Amino acid sequence: MAISFSPVHPVFAAECQGVDISRPLSAEDRRAIEQAMDQYGVLVFRQGTPLTTEQQLAFTTSFGPIEPPYTQIRSVEGTRLDNPALSDISNLAPGGKIMARDDRKRLFGLGNMLWHSDSSYKETPAKWSLLSAHVIPPEGADTEIADMRAGWDMLDARTKAQVRDLVCEHSRIFSKGALGFGFTEQELRDFAPVRQPLVRRHPGSGRLSLFLSSHNGRIVGMPVPEAMMLLRELTEHATQRAFVYSHKWRVGDLLVWDNRCTMHRARPFDDAAYPRDMRRTTLAGEAAVAVALAAE
Repeated sequence: MAISFSPVHPVFAAECQGVDISRPLSAEDRRAIEQAMDQYGVLVFRQGTPLTTEQQLAFTTSFGPIEPPYTQIRSVEGTRLDNPALSDISNLAPGGKIMARDDRKRLFGLGNMLWHSDSSYKETPAKWSLLSAHVIPPEGADTEIADMRAGWDMLDARTKAQVRDLVCEHSRIFSKGALGFGFTEQELRDFAPVRQPLVRRHPGSGRLSLFLSSHNGRIVGMPVPEAMMLLRELTEHATQRAFVYSHKWRVGDLLVWDNRCTMHRARPFDDAAYPRDMRRTTLAGEAAVAVALAAE
């Protein structure tokens, strides 16, 4: 069966079929997946069985290097996964026990329910995120993804001219801090803001894209209230339902999204009653994000 891609949303996102991603990819399938990611921004792989750590790492690294580890907020009970290349996107402590309500890692993870782009708070933001479903709750916990290229395309000309050259500051301090999360002095240093353009060109498709995120908390040269109001307006525009794909998880799914042209957020579930075990690998992005924006 040849590899194929079936759209799952009118604007972007597709399901990939005809390839077993638990096995090494052929050069042809790898190129097809890369081209589809450039076109759709999001791909769904329904494997039926969760990838092992080795399989997920092998699939991820077939497209490039994994993003270097970064400062993590850890559970008081320790680290659950034994490979630093995997991000533990779960409500679980070591041994599979559901984390306590006041566990610092759980409280930090609540920020995943804000619209964001993974690693926009790093000088070199992430390329792709690859999230594998091992255990899912009986209801809730969908993942929503918004197409930032469509968001840019549907802005009016006046707003495009207003925002196209703006530079923003991104930090976990802005996103998690908005929920009242408190940081240590070391974390405040580790999470110092970095600057990113508000508009970037996607290197694969050539299309312009908004680069929004809850990690975005300031606009250089703009008073903070004015900047926050503009960012809120842009986020509301870019996350309207017409631009959003909602993924309903099945065990074994691998969901891949391109952080350079999407935002995403987790949806709530009863995390005191049900386990949710998701494991993410992240591809390193380009060293330079800012690009010269020719008139469109």
